[in-house]
Amino acid sequence: MFATRPTLSGPRHAVSAGHYLASTAAMAVLEAGGNAIDAGCAAGMALGVLLPDLVNVAGVAPIMIRLADGTVETIAGLGHWPRALPPDVFMREHGGKIPNGVRRTVVPAAPDAWITALERHGTMGFGDVAQYAIRYAGEGYAVYPLLAETVAAHRDEYARWPSNAAIFLPGGKPPVVGTRFVQSDLARTLTFMVDAEKAAAKGGRLAGLAAAHAAFYRGDIAREMVRFIQAEGGFLSMEDLAGFRSRLEPAVARRWRGHTLLTCGPWCQGPALAQALLLMERAGFDDMAHNSVDYLHLLTECVKAAMADREYHFGDPLFTQVPIDALLSTPHLDARLRQIDPQRAHPSMYEPLLGMGTPADGPVRADLPKVEADTSYVAVVDRWGNAFSATPSDGSWNSPVVPGLGIIPSNRGSQSRPDPAHPSGVAPGKRPRLTPNPAMLVTEDGGVMPFGTPGGDVQIQAMLQVMLNIFHFGMELQEAIEAPRIASYAFPSSFAPFDYFPGRVAAESRIPQAVRDGLTARGHEVKDWPEVTWLAGCVEAVLSDPKAGLVRAGADPRRPAYAIAG
Repeated sequence: MFATRPTLSGPRHAVSAGHYLASTAAMAVLEAGGNAIDAGCAAGMALGVLLPDLVNVAGVAPIMIRLADGTVETIAGLGHWPRALPPDVFMREHGGKIPNGVRRTVVPAAPDAWITALERHGTMGFGDVAQYAIRYAGEGYAVYPLLAETVAAHRDEYARWPSNAAIFLPGGKPPVVGTRFVQSDLARTLTFMVDAEKAAAKGGRLAGLAAAHAAFYRGDIAREMVRFIQAEGGFLSMEDLAGFRSRLEPAVARRWRGHTLLTCGPWCQGPALAQALLLMERAGFDDMAHNSVDYLHLLTECVKAAMADREYHFGDPLFTQVPIDALLSTPHLDARLRQIDPQRAHPSMYEPLLGMGTPADGPVRADLPKVEADTSYVAVVDRWGNAFSATPSDGSWNSPVVPGLGIIPSNRGSQSRPDPAHPSGVAPGKRPRLTPNPAMLVTEDGGVMPFGTPGGDVQIQAMLQVMLNIFHFGMELQEAIEAPRIASYAFPSSFAPFDYFPGRVAAESRIPQAVRDGLTARGHEVKDWPEVTWLAGCVEAVLSDPKAGLVRAGADPRRPAYAIAG
């Protein structure tokens, strides 16, 4: 397999992030003596500046941390619906839809998630790691092709709100590749938090972090957010913000071929990655060639089965009883495999096996899926063996920027179902079911691989293919990331309006025509992607190699991601 870049290796540490300047921020922190948590937070905050169409500083930021001693922790980094939200508001006032605008706002969680990670496992202060985001926001950076493409594609949505247009449509037009993109208001907002930290510096590092947190969630920033959102008809309150802290959630761990896969819980789609992997393993694919018809058919059907269970069962565990152990149990996996025809695609979403489940209630479509191009990712492993994995997110064209602040309070409510009866349906204080899902693989030889990707419902599919490329097909890290991919859409989208495309499989056209024709012959509705496309995700990964005494990193050229090792 040909790769356009080399796998990078270093004796101490490595980082891979969704933008090259975020990677340089993380590496600067590592070289200054910071650990993986410090570096990951620096890169994660920078991604909210560097990919402002895909990630928001006030969005979501799910984090997984594995310390050198093997301790694993996940920080949900996901806000809940406002307490004042009328549970039936979307069914009653919006025709059963989640509208664009402030009514899809949930509590912004990313600032809290970064600060929580620093408080619990970091060594640096907020200003130490936020300085890079502030620099890139205030001084600007070069517009790259994907940013220009995304803003142009959503020009009308950005133009809907003057505060969005002022940032994303300078002079009334989308930004041009190679020009400087500046976010002055955002730089001032982050600087305000740093100034609050400095004022509390006498109390030490933790006091400073607490002051930065309070500046966002209880001070002037919070008041301005609430004033604006309520004036626009939203429900966010000062009480929602003041009482918010990200939940520390247990990871879901499953053994596979001597390795251990770690995913976040069913408040996101993470466990579907484990289920699809275990289905593949029990089905048996050792004799299948890479990206052959047999292999891609089985992979697609296992993904469809796992995503069906995601649809039927996943949601905020505080509100929804999610049978994770049953879903990942041998009896259930075998029952799902009995539904899979090795020679024929299932024509729709797989039927529920545990309980009644819910039907695929999204609109069935024959056209191309709606593209939700939000999210990015960062992975770090440091010289001590600590590992950091985070998937910050939230787009910027379907909700308004708060004037003067340069932020969009999390619009992740788009991933809740408007019907409260759905497992991931709306409810006051409930979290949406999140697509971003940072993960790690602890290898049988004692190494660790934090990995993840943007891509909405494509995320676990891209992650699964890269993981199997490395640990089954024996590819080098970068080679595994660049190999051509497919993605199924045969289940309701996680994003409003929850489109459903029975039988749909998209495939990068580097996959041979004969293979694509073979999938069509088995009943898949194959749609061709370009040879290389950002729609197939953007997997970043860092892999420590204890035998070699090195840390390796790869980054996906499908987006402006880069890896650095040192």
